[in-house]
Formats: sequence, structure tokens, C-alpha cells
Amino acid sequence: MARQRLGQHFLSDLECREQIARAIGASRHAMGGMRVLGDDECWVEIGAGHGEMTEHLAGSGAAVFAIEIDPPLQAGLRRLAKQYPNLTVVAGDILELDLAEIAPGRRLHVYGNLPYYITSPILQRLFAIADRIEELHIVIQKEVALRLAAAPGSSDYGYLSVVTQYFARPEIALDIPREAFTPPPEVDSALVTLRFPGARAKLALASEERFFDFVKLCFGKKRKTLVNNLRAAAEPAAVRAALEALQLRSDARAEQLSVAQFAALHAALA
Repeated sequence: MARQRLGQHFLSDLECREQIARAIGASRHAMGGMRVLGDDECWVEIGAGHGEMTEHLAGSGAAVFAIEIDPPLQAGLRRLAKQYPNLTVVAGDILELDLAEIAPGRRLHVYGNLPYYITSPILQRLFAIADRIEELHIVIQKEVALRLAAAPGSSDYGYLSVVTQYFARPEIALDIPREAFTPPPEVDSALVTLRFPGARAKLALASEERFFDFVKLCFGKKRKTLVNNLRAAAEPAAVRAALEALQLRSDARAEQLSVAQFAALHAALA
């Protein structure tokens, strides 16, 4: 039984599960065949549930670390682990576990059917160990998926888009209808694949924390220009001069800038 307080929606549609397995390379029917991970790689599954996708991951032969917070579900996963010696059940809360210690020395391929209400906090924890992650595949609310993958200038582009694209290269891999889940959520979902690294690989920031604070300030009031949103950080004349030096309009708004342009503007105003 799904627990509402945990935001549980189990992926019950068999065909949809197979489509996801193909998209992430955990099915022998995937384009190019099943992905073979090296000895220094592994799968980490967030919110393994009843093992709906765990069996696909474990069937690949790679080491799998399945994280689950719900004790009754942990018991079922341990029974599954008796069939797959490469499967390790990790009991705990993804927001409290030390992810870097789950699979020491291994590169991570992460899959998760994420509770909608804690998608952003989970992403923050994963981005904190971005250097360890090869790919991240997450099933999330479609509206949030659009924001992660949005391009500059689109209505969905915002602070979350910039942070995500700084760390990774997101792509919506599969639309998932609400009917694929039990119980069905009130919204549709999507599988998003994030490949690492993102724009970070080409940027050299003095402080990522200060950069994200700057970006958040830029998006403070979406309808206002950067000159207005940055008044607390820089004189309007200085912002206009920096925008001109970057060949951007003086009335530019945050949703028009790429990650690289944000980094350049931040450096110019620092």
C-alpha cells in the first residue's frame, strides 16, 4: 500500500517499465543492447519501492545499491536480493544518507522514481557529488522536467534550469502518463536523463555558492530586468556596462541568459 506522507506512486505499468529500462540501457532490448558497466561503476536506485525497476537494474549484472526508506518495502527488496547477489539494499532516507559512502570508489549511474514534493532537495544532494555521477535518470513531475531541460528564452526557463544545466546536460527521454502509476498521481510525469558534466566543465568559478546566490538574485522578480533585480548587488550603471560588454541588451531579463552568460556577468560584476 502506498503511503501518502512519503509521496509513493508505484510504477505498475509493465510496458512503461520496459520502455524506461530501454531508455536507460537496462534492457537487452535497448538500442545498442544492455549497457555493461565496469567494475568501477554501479547503479544507485533512489526509492526502489517493490523492486519495480530494481530487477531490471540487477538483471544487467552490474552492482546495484537500492535505497528505500519504507521498512515493509525494504523486506521485499531483501527477498529480491537473495536472487541477485549483486543487489545491496540500503535502508534509509536519501536526504540523510551519505551518498558518497554508499559505493566508495565507484562511478555512479543513478535511477530514481522521485517523490514530487522533494525533487529539488534530492537534486541538490546529487549535484553535491556531481563529480561521482556518470548519468542520472529520474522520473519526475512533467512540469518540473520541462523546467530542468528548458532553453534560455522559454517560459519554463528559470533558476532550477540554470543550476541543473550547470552540473549536467538534461534531456526529456520519455513521457509517462499518470495511469502508469498505482495510485495514479494528479499530474503526468516524464523520465529525464541528465548526463554529466554540464556547463561546469567549461567554467572556472571562484565560488559556486556565490554564483548560485547571484543567479537566484537575477531571477528574483521574473518580469523585471537584470538591472532592476541586481540593484542590491551592483549599481545600475555597472550592470548596464557589464551587459554591454557581453553584447547583451541593457533591458535583458534573467530568462534570456545561458549558464555561460550568467557566469560571465557574475565575473564582470564581482
